[in-house]
Amino acid sequence: MDNNKDRITFTLMDAGIKNAGPVEVYDDRTVDANGYIIYFPTQLAIVSHYCMLQNTPYAGNYNKAADIIDCWVNAPKVAQCFPTVSEPQAIQYSLFEDFYLAPFKAIENPSFSFIDLFAGIGGFRLAAQNLGGICVFSSEWDAQAQKTYFANYGEVPFGDITTEQTKSFIPQHFDMLCAGFPCQPFSYAGEKKGFEDKTRGTLFFDICKILEKHQPPMVFLENVKGLVSHDNGKTLETVISSLRNLGYFPHWKVLSSLDFGLPQKRERWYCVAFREDIPFEFPEPIGGKPILRDIVDVNDNSPELRLPQFELDRIDYHFEHCHESERVQHDNSKYAPNTKKGKYGVFSFQKPDGSLRFHVGDHAKTQIQEAFYACLDTYAPTIIANRTPKLWDLRRRLSVKEAKRLQGFPDEFLMPVLDCHALKQLGNSVSVPVIQLIMRAMLETFKNYNK
Repeated sequence: MDNNKDRITFTLMDAGIKNAGPVEVYDDRTVDANGYIIYFPTQLAIVSHYCMLQNTPYAGNYNKAADIIDCWVNAPKVAQCFPTVSEPQAIQYSLFEDFYLAPFKAIENPSFSFIDLFAGIGGFRLAAQNLGGICVFSSEWDAQAQKTYFANYGEVPFGDITTEQTKSFIPQHFDMLCAGFPCQPFSYAGEKKGFEDKTRGTLFFDICKILEKHQPPMVFLENVKGLVSHDNGKTLETVISSLRNLGYFPHWKVLSSLDFGLPQKRERWYCVAFREDIPFEFPEPIGGKPILRDIVDVNDNSPELRLPQFELDRIDYHFEHCHESERVQHDNSKYAPNTKKGKYGVFSFQKPDGSLRFHVGDHAKTQIQEAFYACLDTYAPTIIANRTPKLWDLRRRLSVKEAKRLQGFPDEFLMPVLDCHALKQLGNSVSVPVIQLIMRAMLETFKNYNK
């Protein structure tokens, strides 16, 4: 350590540990086997993984936690921030109290193990734990998403999965790899650069490296439906052929959350792969017509949810220019009348399901913005990171609680971040009920095949 001239300072409060100030948190005990500094976010990941897995065979994979804990408790500049305790159990329940307050901790007596890559806020994890799974490694680079993940699961995800140091903490053996790998390179809402996006598009190949080394028997991937048509199908062909070259037999399908009980037309590509050539059937739609009224609190009139006046004006403008008899006709054969450009620079039309779509020129007339609005008796357009669903009949956007319900998260799921971050995280998440149904089918198929 004498050759290290840089001194790294972190604020422990930012990492979720109470009553701590800025301290230097490394010494000889926080260096990995290759002599590299283990920076504090990774230290937190190691220790929190250990705390969650300490009574399982996977705890040994995080035995570096003992050295890190010793550094935190006994290093001169750190000791002043923490109580001096000697018994390991005392350390766990005083220094790491927050780890054990999480509402969705690892279950006891799990029936399978999985790793959670590109974890976001843990939609895959929630579904897997509901089915009896235990997470033995998680990775998510976004600091705000890490806070939400930690608050709910008591575990700080590891960061950059492209580094060998991060990959080195993945246990050798586990049953399922779960990954909703970055969708922006393939999304209609993005630039659709695909694998040419050097920062995000190539992360799929990091999944391939992990599969090559660990060879879990099951793989579960998720992405936007744009992956199917991207680059005239060549991107999908690369994904499927890469899995096959690694010894996997993939099955894929595009499914909509609307068909599985959620009032959101969220179409996503799902891929299931096994190391054996196992026949697999994706779950069938559950039926019914979910609507936003099922999840919305109509009595929530919070001022912060109200739409800006400009948006209210353009909604009113649309309806003022629609004939009453035509406006309420929402059949499959005819759109309600379009609104031409007028005072508010609005082009709009009403879809047969009752939702509104606007093309609005900004004041400088430099761009056209699209906005989608739903009513209580229809479903929402897909929630994405930078677009919160809006209700034109309540004249407000969805609350964070309602957005959680839109993705199938329980009300008790914690969002300890600003609303803007919470909505972004929910927009980037998977729809939990869809993931859970597919995963249940995976587990049953694998079990039946291996009887």
